Amino acid sequence: MNQRSDEAVLSDKERNDPAGDLARALSNAVEAESELDIRELTGDVAAADLAEAIELLDQDERVKLIETLGEDFDYEVFSEIDETVRDELSDELPNELLAKAVTELDSDDAAYLLENLEESERQEIFEQIPYEDRAALERNFEYGEDTAGRLMQSDYVAVAPFWDVGRVIDYMRETDELPEAFSEIFVVDPAFKVVGAIQLSRLLRTKRDVLVSDIMHPDLHLIKATVDQEEVAREFRKYDLMSAPVIDENERLVGVVTVDDVVDVIQEEAEEDMLALAGVGDETLADSIYWTVRSRVPWLVVNMGTAILASMVIQLFDATIEQMVALAVLMPIVASMGGNAATQTMTVTVRALAMNKLSTVNAPRVITREAVVGLTNGLILSVISAVVAYVWFGSGQLAVVIAIAMVVNMLVAAVAGILIPIALDWLKMDPAPSSGVFVTTITDVVGFFAFLGLAAMWLL
Repeated sequence: MNQRSDEAVLSDKERNDPAGDLARALSNAVEAESELDIRELTGDVAAADLAEAIELLDQDERVKLIETLGEDFDYEVFSEIDETVRDELSDELPNELLAKAVTELDSDDAAYLLENLEESERQEIFEQIPYEDRAALERNFEYGEDTAGRLMQSDYVAVAPFWDVGRVIDYMRETDELPEAFSEIFVVDPAFKVVGAIQLSRLLRTKRDVLVSDIMHPDLHLIKATVDQEEVAREFRKYDLMSAPVIDENERLVGVVTVDDVVDVIQEEAEEDMLALAGVGDETLADSIYWTVRSRVPWLVVNMGTAILASMVIQLFDATIEQMVALAVLMPIVASMGGNAATQTMTVTVRALAMNKLSTVNAPRVITREAVVGLTNGLILSVISAVVAYVWFGSGQLAVVIAIAMVVNMLVAAVAGILIPIALDWLKMDPAPSSGVFVTTITDVVGFFAFLGLAAMWLL
């Protein structure tokens, strides 16, 4: 019965794993060097689905697959694929193929494809692409990684305010260099500064002889090209934007950021915070063993140092523990509960800081709230731990000691869980990767010291 049930579950998983099925089929086709099978398998597959399957293949299989498809390969896959895999492919694939991909992709996606290449290789690719594409890419590379300038698309639609609707429509019909998809038209003055924008829906509902200046909306959310992409994401989330013009230091229009790119940024930032809280940086499953170890071991070494500090606190009370073995049995409870409580508070705080939901305006109120929550949780858990200690060891005094220690540590955990991320953020340090180490140290040290210290004074 159990075996059939396990097989049924496995079968359900396989049926619900189209990426895995496609990856297995592609792997077999690549191994058999069957170009016909590869083309049949990839013929009607969406770029996002193919990207997901390619991520599951070995590096050699990915390269062989793309080279086999040649010009029939959907270059849009590069904009959907995992960053680590994309960087590996850009290193392995011939420059001729990358040059072709660059001409097919939006300028922002093309920049991501080339950003980790050596400058000499990048210039070699630039020499193989049309001047317009090269100029757009070079404009993206003028700005640093994770900025609006790197995130933006260099293709946009800009018109003059004295044009009428009919001229705008004719211009869009007759011009080949426009982006394939857009929802907003920007209105610029002779200095190419943005003075307004028009939604396509508004344009198409207006008669041809109406001037652009009469239907444009002047309330724009201009984004400087040097602004961090996380700030861009906050603007889009706050104002429900679909697109926004990007301007340079002279306030001239240089590009546009669209909501599809911002969705990726929001996901990346959320994943980055989650991984940083665990002390693993921005690694992915596609990273090599070397980079994975390099990402994880520094914080493990720091954690070892803090664990030694907690052990030194225990050593201060070694005589007390020798006289009452029950203390050794119960003290992990106090420390672990404090650590868990601090992690809860710390996670909420780090996320609030990342989303600009916590500032000097509301910090005192939030700190007080967390302190009260910590104290309340401590009182509830102190009763439970006291009952457990009394039933387990039959000592009323030991029950009181662990109850008091639990209250103290839960209160300290709550306060440390919010104050440490705030302090690190104030010091211009990223609180996500570093908060956990400090918070865990504090809860361990305070928990052990409170429990063993009270026991030494009261029980012995």
